[in-house]
Amino acid sequence: MKVIDTAIPDVKIIEPSVFGDERGFFMESWNQRLFDEKVAKRIFVQDNQSLSHRGVLRGLHYQLPPFEQGKLVRVISGSVFDVAVDIRTNSTTYGQHVAVELTDVNHRMLWIPEGFAHGFLTLEDNTVFVYKTTGYYDKSSERALHWNSNILNIRWPEMKSFQVNEKDASAPRFGY
Repeated sequence: MKVIDTAIPDVKIIEPSVFGDERGFFMESWNQRLFDEKVAKRIFVQDNQSLSHRGVLRGLHYQLPPFEQGKLVRVISGSVFDVAVDIRTNSTTYGQHVAVELTDVNHRMLWIPEGFAHGFLTLEDNTVFVYKTTGYYDKSSERALHWNSNILNIRWPEMKSFQVNEKDASAPRFGY
């Protein structure tokens, strides 16, 4: 497992070791001991999975304290443009974001600690996105930031249109 630092020190790209041959490939997708040693000591309590078509944009989602969630995200089929936004008001990287492409070919994962908003844009039809969370989903603490806030200046990949649900389309913009 290789851990790659990003512009925001607490957000990490994880590249698992992948062993391939004419039959296909094998990779260890999760190892608690290695994650604790190389990334962060966390206990994951929930796994989630979504299926989306090309152009679906989900996010930017987060939960209020004390129900924050750290997320370890990856794609098992297709590809996404994945974004983590630092919303920790006491952080030197407050309002900054990390964006990375996660695919079923590069096998990369992204560690997004508690205190971040998260979203992704699917780049292919039938994209399957999975993630582990450090906290349980709590509807009453669920919040979102508008995905296209000028202050955040996220450079989403160009597409004819994005498919965004009403909740995300009407989310408040960052800093307002």
